[in-house]
Amino acid sequence: MFKVILGIISVTLVWGYTWVTMKIAISDIPPFLFSSLRLLIGSIPLFIILIIQRKRLSVGKENLKNYFIMSFLMALGYMGILTYGMQFVDSGKTSVLVYTMPIFVTIISHFKLNEKMNMYKMIGLLFGLSGLLFILGLEIINFDTKVIFGELLIVISAVCWGLANVFSKLKFKNIDIIHMNAWQLIMGTFFLFIFSLLLEPNNSIQWSNEAILSLLFNGLFSTAFTFVVWFWVLNQIDAAKASMALMFVPILGIIFGYLQLGEEITFSMMIGAIFICAGIFMNTYKFKRTSAIKKLSDVS
Repeated sequence: MFKVILGIISVTLVWGYTWVTMKIAISDIPPFLFSSLRLLIGSIPLFIILIIQRKRLSVGKENLKNYFIMSFLMALGYMGILTYGMQFVDSGKTSVLVYTMPIFVTIISHFKLNEKMNMYKMIGLLFGLSGLLFILGLEIINFDTKVIFGELLIVISAVCWGLANVFSKLKFKNIDIIHMNAWQLIMGTFFLFIFSLLLEPNNSIQWSNEAILSLLFNGLFSTAFTFVVWFWVLNQIDAAKASMALMFVPILGIIFGYLQLGEEITFSMMIGAIFICAGIFMNTYKFKRTSAIKKLSDVS
């Protein structure tokens, strides 16, 4: 159990700090190029794992379409849009907005996975929407066009992440997760590199030490390391319990952004973060039904 707790803590800390390193990197490297290189670096350890385990490396015709869709949702829809929007938004606020993802998963799952909403999930949705209003409300009132644009892109990326999670539940029940992710990362590398060529041809690149270290951190730790550890944790304990750790990531993102980048922590952002974390909790924790409810269900 100690190893499981250590794994959860390490993943949470890495994901919480990821937003600071992304913000540092995209100040020197264009966002689509950065995301492409990050996925490339992240895919290499996964292919090495497949080689060590002597598993099949080829994608296979039967998997090509689903891997392509997964890569489109995760690489372009999530990673590309997120990183582009992050140019205009603080790292701490980005982490809070992105982790509305579990709330969107609840909505999508209601229609696609037949995972019906209950009272707790509905309350979680209300918390999550309230959190978004607290965070986006002041920007809409002050009407900073670039910031609003960036925040909307980040929310869209959270929706894409949620769609990818639901899609993986539908299509990848009997698929080797490492194999799938290795391929969707390498496919995403090419997706994002093409977008970089089209949209960032004249953007200057500064290969500063900070940018290179941030890129390596995102590729090796935020992508490859956390992926392996997270799925190992999910195999050890109940997924709902493990997902509780997601609540702490946006809080850590705010703290790290304040400590290293000097980002402002506003009252509305903290209230919004608390509401969104409460929404994550309500949507991921498995509440036990009371004995009265059980009796009613038994009678029916």
